Amino acid sequence: MDAEKSSSSSFEDLSNLNEQERAELAQSSPSSAAGTSSAQPPLPEDLKKDAASSEEEGGAAESSDYMDILGNGTLLKKVLRKGLTEMRPESKDIATISYTGRLEDGTIVEEEHEAVVQIDDVEVVQGLDMALKLMNEGEQAEVVVNPRFAYGEIGLKNETDPKRSIPPNATITYTVELLSTKEESELESRTYTSRKEIGNKKRLRGNFWMKRQEYNLAIQSYRRALEYLDDTVSAGGMMESGTAPPAELTTTELQDLLEDRMKVYNNLALAQLKISAYQAALKSVDTVLKCQPNNAKALFRKGKIHDAQGDTKAAIALLQKAATVDVDDKLIQSELSKLILKSKREARNEKDLYQKMLGQAQKLEQKTKVTPPNQTTESSKLKMWGYLVGAILIGVAGVAIYRYNIQ
Repeated sequence: MDAEKSSSSSFEDLSNLNEQERAELAQSSPSSAAGTSSAQPPLPEDLKKDAASSEEEGGAAESSDYMDILGNGTLLKKVLRKGLTEMRPESKDIATISYTGRLEDGTIVEEEHEAVVQIDDVEVVQGLDMALKLMNEGEQAEVVVNPRFAYGEIGLKNETDPKRSIPPNATITYTVELLSTKEESELESRTYTSRKEIGNKKRLRGNFWMKRQEYNLAIQSYRRALEYLDDTVSAGGMMESGTAPPAELTTTELQDLLEDRMKVYNNLALAQLKISAYQAALKSVDTVLKCQPNNAKALFRKGKIHDAQGDTKAAIALLQKAATVDVDDKLIQSELSKLILKSKREARNEKDLYQKMLGQAQKLEQKTKVTPPNQTTESSKLKMWGYLVGAILIGVAGVAIYRYNIQ
């Protein structure tokens, strides 16, 4: 699946999630995960006045033409007010932005004020994420985003305010202001609370992309979450020489980070399974089982991976163990029943195939035992010639004896 293109249907596999996952996905609803909160205040009037009068003040771009960012008309940007500095955000930088998204008929569907996002971490729609890297600090711009880089063929349903729902294949025009930008701080300098908060924010964003079947984007979010939830700051090269060691985490804090990481690895394994990255999915789920051998969700995930690889026997063994760990999980019971039926069907098909092959072998053996017609005809001819020669020899012998007796 194209990581930049939304799928044409809603989340296909909520049936494969247990109750805990469904609750987690509910937390990443459009109003909280997609930046569509209707409770946020509108753009201040002074900013609206600035945008309206910027052309008179000479602060607007000299040309009203849009910049074609990708060169194919799917992502356009026009400067409404020039920035105060030449500073632009780069990948992984932290940007503070205010933006309003409108449909082609002018309906406001997204609105955020002073939202904090990390560049290239798909915390806003991809089109807006890409355009931010072309804005100067303090700049206000209009960004027209094609459905491919917005909400695609699915759209986005707003449960709290249906009028703000985004229909399928909708082009969205954003008015966005880059208020500030700064580099991402070193992870080892962050507190436990900060790392846990940001890590789980990225995990929920991954759940949002999972719900939309944007599995590659989900994987990207989950991997970033793991960086923040890692309890060893030296992992992944995060510790630099000459820096002060981080504050010692308590046992409770370490356990909390571990639990959060296990959630991410389980979800990461599911996303990898969806794109048929089976070896990567096994590695993710084995990370969970190494720490928590009786993690029912991880056992279930691993069973599903083996099933996808065609190893039904191994899948059944894992789901049976998961069923003993979580006896109340109906999904595990249902999938286990399906696998057992599948195993019986495979065994029956294998038996039928064996019998068919055995029958063919027996027919071939019987055919080789039957004397060919040509061979029977040749044998008859030889016997006839044998009888004839024998008769002649007997006649010759009889004549010779007769003559001998007369003499």
